[in-house]
Amino acid sequence: MSHRRRPHALGPPPPPEEGGGDASPQSPGKAPQIRPWPERRVLALALAFRAVNALLVRTYFNPDEHWQCLEVAHRVAFGYGHLTWEWKRGLRGYLHPLIFAALYKFLAFLHLDTPWFMVMAPRLLQSVFAAFGDLYLYKLSKLIFNEDVAQWTLFSQLVNWFMFFCITRTLSNSLETVLTVAGLYYWCIAIESSKGISVISKHKAASYQSAHSRKVALLIAALACAIRPTSAITWLYVGLLDFIYIKSKCRFLFLEVIPIGAIVLAATTFLDWWMYGSRVIVPLNFLKFNLFSSGGDYYGTHIFHWYFTQGFPSMIWTFLPLSVFGVIKSREWRLSGLIAWVLGVYSILGHKEFRFVLPVLPLALMFSGYFLAAMSQFKGKNLHGKRHFSRLQLSVILLIITNVPMALYMSLFHQRGTEDVMFYLSKEAHNGRVKGVLFLMPCHSTPYYSTLHSSLPMRFLDCTPSDNKGTLDESDRFLMNPLDFVGEVFGNLSSFSHIVLFESEERHVIQLLLHDSFQEVRRFFHSHFKIDRDLQSSVVVYSRRDVL
Repeated sequence: MSHRRRPHALGPPPPPEEGGGDASPQSPGKAPQIRPWPERRVLALALAFRAVNALLVRTYFNPDEHWQCLEVAHRVAFGYGHLTWEWKRGLRGYLHPLIFAALYKFLAFLHLDTPWFMVMAPRLLQSVFAAFGDLYLYKLSKLIFNEDVAQWTLFSQLVNWFMFFCITRTLSNSLETVLTVAGLYYWCIAIESSKGISVISKHKAASYQSAHSRKVALLIAALACAIRPTSAITWLYVGLLDFIYIKSKCRFLFLEVIPIGAIVLAATTFLDWWMYGSRVIVPLNFLKFNLFSSGGDYYGTHIFHWYFTQGFPSMIWTFLPLSVFGVIKSREWRLSGLIAWVLGVYSILGHKEFRFVLPVLPLALMFSGYFLAAMSQFKGKNLHGKRHFSRLQLSVILLIITNVPMALYMSLFHQRGTEDVMFYLSKEAHNGRVKGVLFLMPCHSTPYYSTLHSSLPMRFLDCTPSDNKGTLDESDRFLMNPLDFVGEVFGNLSSFSHIVLFESEERHVIQLLLHDSFQEVRRFFHSHFKIDRDLQSSVVVYSRRDVL
């Protein structure tokens, strides 16, 4: 990746702007010297902020946060937990869940596996990873541009609503984002160091630093691909773009890329063989299902331009115009090209989700930081001597008032009922008042054993993809005709002590519930508006009268 501040990094420097000025905000004579922040101070700030961030995230976003990570980790740590159909087909690797399985073991060892810690500890651990991602984004911005840009980039990263909403969740995409930023930083360090080799007095030191940083970058990239095989899309662009500038291409390929990749692949493959109990190659299965057979389309598709016109603009939100202006002003085309490349490749796939392109959101926010830093160099003149807000101050105020309320609303209120109901059931189960739970709602609408943390019988509506196209799963059949489905599949509901369902389906089965001696015990707010189904305004819990 080329560096705007260091024109010798890759290829010739970009032409200066008209008038001979430098496009970088650090141009001499335009701004006072920015006092650098110690990295320890940045890390401490990020750790504190992300810890609060994790504690404030109390809503449900994507099933994978629980079902592809924490549920698997709970099964590894405690011996019970549900494995979805992806694990039965060898589509998921154990590396990411094992991080949280170790956390669960640690909590159990300290006798802290209580309902509150089981819910919050994983997000607090992810907040530590997220804080290091913030630090490395700060360091990357400082390396490519300067201290002023780095500080404004950190501001953008911490204020952006979607980063606040998503980065502390236990999605594999969240950890992939952290690893991507850290890997890019070491990759750029390697490029910088390689350019210092021409200085004879520093030849050995620069050569060693270049090789060392590049190996660290490759190791991080390999780990990112082990956690999310589609991370290879990012690193394919980075590697191929800079490969033509590497002098010792054979050495790079055969002594660095292949050995490091092979070691990580072998380690994670043996780990998966051990955990699965059979020989599976997860990356190959994952890519075959999601890329080559379009298996993800089962969960819905979007139009090809969705990431460019809806998905990514919704994520970056009001930072979008600043990021666009930052790209144009900085002329850092290779880094902005990486963003376009990732969005473009993912656009080819039918199934699209916000979280898939999360790893390039920090890079886009870096360009927002660049433009904010550029605005901070120029102060408007007040001809009438009256106090007024500068463009920078107005921009900062606009960014805060359009992002902070949205971040808090989405993290504290929107779709929180399914989280609250499981926390309630976990406390009830902890006190011995739950015997069995039936979830009459679309599959994977709530967390599961990882939150309940009790080995009790539970049942949810299955939505495993069928080999026969057009076959309806249990979730679809229930939503089409709730009353007939419950009577046909479950018959007498007395084997369950609690039944959980959305208010939108409650009216269809309430007479059946009352007939089987159930009564409402709790109702939790869930959402003010609908997403993709009928309005699911609340989550309702019914319990058998003899259990109360």
